[in-house]
Amino acid sequence: MTEPARILVVGGGYVGMYTALRLQRQLRAELRAAAVEIVVVTPEPYMTYQPFLPEAAAGSISPRHVVVPLRRVLDRCRIVIGEVLSVDHAKRTATLTTLASAEEGTGTIDLTYDELVLAPGSVSRTLPVPGLLDHGIGFKTVEEAIGLRNHVIEQMDIASSTRDPALRDAALTFVFVGGGYAGVEALAELEDMARYTARYHHNVKPEDLRWILVEASDRILPEVGEEMGRYAVRELRGRNIDVRLETRLESCEDRVAVLSDGTRLPTRTVVWTAGVRPAPVLAATDLPLNERGRLRCTARLSVEGVEHAWAAGDAAAVPDLTSDVAGRECAPNAQHAVRQAKALAENVAASLRGRPAKEYAHAYAGSVASLGLHKGVAHVYGRKLKGYPAWLIHRAYHLSRVPTFNRKARVLAEWTLSGLFKREIVSLGSLEHPRAEFELAAAPPPGPGDKPSS
Repeated sequence: MTEPARILVVGGGYVGMYTALRLQRQLRAELRAAAVEIVVVTPEPYMTYQPFLPEAAAGSISPRHVVVPLRRVLDRCRIVIGEVLSVDHAKRTATLTTLASAEEGTGTIDLTYDELVLAPGSVSRTLPVPGLLDHGIGFKTVEEAIGLRNHVIEQMDIASSTRDPALRDAALTFVFVGGGYAGVEALAELEDMARYTARYHHNVKPEDLRWILVEASDRILPEVGEEMGRYAVRELRGRNIDVRLETRLESCEDRVAVLSDGTRLPTRTVVWTAGVRPAPVLAATDLPLNERGRLRCTARLSVEGVEHAWAAGDAAAVPDLTSDVAGRECAPNAQHAVRQAKALAENVAASLRGRPAKEYAHAYAGSVASLGLHKGVAHVYGRKLKGYPAWLIHRAYHLSRVPTFNRKARVLAEWTLSGLFKREIVSLGSLEHPRAEFELAAAPPPGPGDKPSS
């Protein structure tokens, strides 16, 4: 018996999950005959639908409905929870670690493959800002989103109970760095939530909260166009949100955010959403990269100059065939990622069957962004919308894109219920340290001569 052809998918995010999902449909007969094996290596057993992270942080959607369990969706694939450390494509070998190998102390594992799909996504792009490592909060995972929600409510509790005016002001000052989708939507949703939460604190008023958005360029939300970006700035400033354009974060040491315009802001919250960079594993391959560290790809989504290697999404520099500008690449966003995954899966299946691959081309349809409950901006197919209609389109679009009918129904049910009942304003910060109370209870009681710890 011959060994089945192994397709290795690195990453279980947008592109990884959608590619594997499409492949198990395209290769149903081959999988049934054990002629093909699809292996998905991913650090987490779920795919996070990142456009819903701001609403999860604000409590509009339950965190478990923002993620899609890979084992349920990819039931014909082999899911390996681990991390690919390097790829030697010349030898068709990937070196990885798994949860089991880490526990056993057996070191790395070499996994051979016939077709490689690289979709590791991206990681937060940080700069050498003093204090950022110690005090910065990211906003790329569901854990970070829920942690930020707990943190914001906890700061309001601190401000409500302290007698120190300086501590109170720092607790109620929230600095967000980055004016893209993640930064603007996270700030807008959390500001909405905090303003609502303030009514349940007898000595904290909405106007006591200070929200600052710091953006290095001269506008925010560039994807929705210049006019809608200006409207978004006016909308945010109308809610007493301090939008600082052409400004950078210079330092956040000692819980003081120092901006490039000289402003010093004592704060206990610095949220970093200033862009992303390709996953580090790309630099540990023998495949060609461009100057930004992304894989050089052809319009067929194959890696340039090599065979049996494919990529899409954040990891890939794919030429945009619909653009009039020579050399322009497809934007690394969800709109392209989902469509590229479909084309990539079809091309991988065609390669296994000895058929020619097709080129990927998709004209950019536009962008939508939420600015909080019932507020948004949109630039879709040349039409510009703002306010409630844009917010409605934002929700409808992302509801249509979230994977599986199960998730669509749950998200829609939660939106319906949130419109009928009050917001949840509980901080579950103890979830981040679930054993803390047990460890305290299990600790031996102090002896008669012991001094209490300070």
